[in-house]
Amino acid sequence: MKTSDIQNLKVAVVGGGYAGASAALALLQLGADVHVYEQAPELGEVGAGIGLRPPTVEVLRKWGVFEEFAKVSAPSEAIEVYQANGELIARDPWPGINEYAQTNHCRMVHRGDVIETLLRLLPAERVHIGHKMITVTDNGDSATVKFENGVEVTADLVLGADGIRSSVRNQIFGEVQPVFSHTIAMRAVISADNAYGLVENDNFRVYVGLNGTTVYFLPLRHRNQVSFDITAPSEDTTWAPEVTHEYIGQLLEGFDERLQKIGQELDIAAMTNRGVYDIEKQPNWHTNSVALVGDAAHAMLHHQGQGANSAMQDAAWLADAIKDGADLQDALRTYQAKRKPITDVLQDISRKPFDIGDSFPETTSFKKGAGVE
Repeated sequence: MKTSDIQNLKVAVVGGGYAGASAALALLQLGADVHVYEQAPELGEVGAGIGLRPPTVEVLRKWGVFEEFAKVSAPSEAIEVYQANGELIARDPWPGINEYAQTNHCRMVHRGDVIETLLRLLPAERVHIGHKMITVTDNGDSATVKFENGVEVTADLVLGADGIRSSVRNQIFGEVQPVFSHTIAMRAVISADNAYGLVENDNFRVYVGLNGTTVYFLPLRHRNQVSFDITAPSEDTTWAPEVTHEYIGQLLEGFDERLQKIGQELDIAAMTNRGVYDIEKQPNWHTNSVALVGDAAHAMLHHQGQGANSAMQDAAWLADAIKDGADLQDALRTYQAKRKPITDVLQDISRKPFDIGDSFPETTSFKKGAGVE
């Protein structure tokens, strides 16, 4: 699109998580008039740890913000997979780690630090908290969003970045129900000093049990913490199931004794427990004035750790499509045509239990140039 057209492009982003904040940052750098609307009354630390994959790190370099993320993350060279008892199965380097002009390690980082850093990079006057969307109307060449607080915004492009239960998606593209995976994820962040010597390096560890239980162990060295995640089979369909130390102990039977000790010492009240859901692959992500990014478009299970990476990659691909497109409609068609086949594959793979061979699918999302220059 012409520079003047981009500068006149008014964008309303519904949702201030990974997808929304990343999209806003990328489009603001192009010169678009972007505002983010987040329903939460305040922005605080949420969630646990994630790994930003090498292609996502390259996106951060492209946006000129890598150093800001380096301050709140630590480099990881490899992923390590263990049997439940602690016997090493495999140790593989992160794919793409040496495929760029500068070596891009995977970065171990807290989810809250990612979102806080993204939002801090946005001008404060462009981030509006306490704005819960109630309706979105597609006007054809524009879209109008109404919020619970009475604010009404009309924009050339409304981006639905409002997660797996996206109201934008459900109102514009039809009702979509999250699909239960028959698993539960229990997450906590603990001090590395309480990890019984398991923090030997900055590599992401996966402990695979015979009963379907998997432990994800992610060091956050810059915080002197560890993100500790237990994922296990469950028929509890509640969004936030209650757990007990007794239940955790049963799940960790047969695991490394140090992991069992960590499990018994977790602060139950401070844990984040979630039934694990995704959505079916969506046939369409956009109209002429509304588009989806992140989980709203392609929520996937967490087994491959691709949710946040996919959301941030969406932002990069969308910005490139707008920069190179003939007009907005052409850009949105290009965005979906190039991006959707990648996330379709990741959604399929993420529905499988963790497997080292499937963790790094040979898709263009891991090749130099995907969403980056």
